[in-house]
Order: sequence, then C-alpha cells, then structure tokens
Amino acid sequence: MIVPDLRWAVVGAGGMLAADLLAVLGDRDVRAFTRQQLDICDVAEVRDGLTDVDIVVNCAAYTAVDDAESNEEQALAINGLGVHNVAAACAAHGARLVHISTDYVFSGIAEVPYAEQSAREPRTAYGRTKAAGEVAIRTLVPDSSWILRTAWLYGQHGPNFVSTMKRLESERETIDVVDDQRGQPTWTRDLAHRILLTVERGVPSGIYHATNSGSATWFELARAVFGLLGADPERVHPTTTDKFPRPAPRPAYSVLGHNGWMNAGVPPMRHWMQALEAAAPDMLEQ
Repeated sequence: MIVPDLRWAVVGAGGMLAADLLAVLGDRDVRAFTRQQLDICDVAEVRDGLTDVDIVVNCAAYTAVDDAESNEEQALAINGLGVHNVAAACAAHGARLVHISTDYVFSGIAEVPYAEQSAREPRTAYGRTKAAGEVAIRTLVPDSSWILRTAWLYGQHGPNFVSTMKRLESERETIDVVDDQRGQPTWTRDLAHRILLTVERGVPSGIYHATNSGSATWFELARAVFGLLGADPERVHPTTTDKFPRPAPRPAYSVLGHNGWMNAGVPPMRHWMQALEAAAPDMLEQ
C-alpha cells in the first residue's frame, strides 16, 4: 500500500547515498541532518531532533574500514551506540526506521550468496560495529524497521571506486586491479529508489539485501568502467589481494542473496551492469 504523505528525516545527510536519496525524495516533507546538525552519539540531541517524523533514514556511519581497526571504540560509538540512540528515538516517537548496513557483517568467505538470515560473522572492526547496530535495531524496533544491507557503493556525490577508475584512466597507461574479491557494485541512485519503494510500498519490516543484482570482481568492474569511457579494457590488468595489504581484511566473496525482496513480492534491484550504464551519463561523461 503506497502512503505518499509521510514526514521524512534523513540522518547523515552529507554523504554520497543521502545526496541521491534527497534528490529522489524530491518535494516530499523531508528534514535533512548532516553530522554537524545532528550527532547520533548524543542521546538528547537525537531524541529531540527526531520528533514529528514518520520515517527516519539513517545514513550516518563510520565507514573508514581500515581506520576502524585501530579506532574500534570510535567506530562503535557511531555504528553501534549511535544507531541504538536513533532506534530508541524512533521507538519513543513512533517513527519507523530505515537503516543502511553492510556486507561486512558476514565473514566474506562463502561460496554462495549470503541469505538475509545468514549468521553474522564479521572479521573486521567495521563489520563488528555495524553488526552491533543491527542488533540494536532488531532489539528496540523489530516490527517498525528495515535494515538494508548494501555493498560496493558508487555515486555522483562522493569518492568511490568508479570515479577513481575514471580518474586513473586519464592518468595511467595501465592499472592493476584485484580479481579475487567478488561482490555487487551498487549505484546509490538505485539504492535511494529502493529505500523509497520499501517505505511507500509498505514492505514488511525486516532485513533486506539492497545491492544491484549479479556479481563482479573489482577487476571486472574496472574493465566495465573503461569500456563505458571508450577506453581499451585490456589496459586493466588482474592482480591479487595480497599485492595490496590493508589493515582490515577484505571479503573474498560478499555476494548477497535477494530472497527477502522476492518473498515480499518486490523484484530485486536490477543487474549491476545495467545500473552502471544508467549512471554513466552523470558519472563518466563529464
């Protein structure tokens, strides 16, 4: 059932996803809060700020995956305790919550797509803190919330892998890109539309995997970007993760299954290549 006349609040409004979400929400009744305008770590600020709204979309997060390894307490303050504060405010005011989570709550060593109900087994500080946020939501507002796990985000309004590949294509003759990490490139504009659909269609509360369909390695994604730029994809060479050591281990396989949408009677998001082609005019042709 579509309910268009809702009062929205978008938390973490300064980020790449939020920028697309605000554009998709258009002339709806929306209040947008940047980090400076609403600190989710401040209980009173969150409680007082999230009044008189029907839907809260939490895009706020500590997303520095490598830095979190040495700053887990700081990451937990935002991704765990901060999310708890937002969920508690929603419970107190009767608002419904849309929360953006991540593939990093899983181990990243599977061989088949992770189901929505698969056990959380994070291997990084970032993943542990995001898992803590999920637990807080499922504890405080289980019947009035949607957790949308996503991955490999790119968009027009922030730094990301696709924009980096565009830059490197003009700067280097060849580039090496890892070919042993597989996931789901996801366009923030598609995710923004999925958030709106979830709320206005009245999708049942629960956990959903909000990634574009199909899967690719970073190498395959880079070659696709080069192709859309009119450049020779052969300039992109495959390499392995061990050539780029990082503080936080990267998932080798973080493909997410989409049975949740199908069970709710909603088609999964479109294939990642279709989304990338649709994103190209804004992201690659400037």
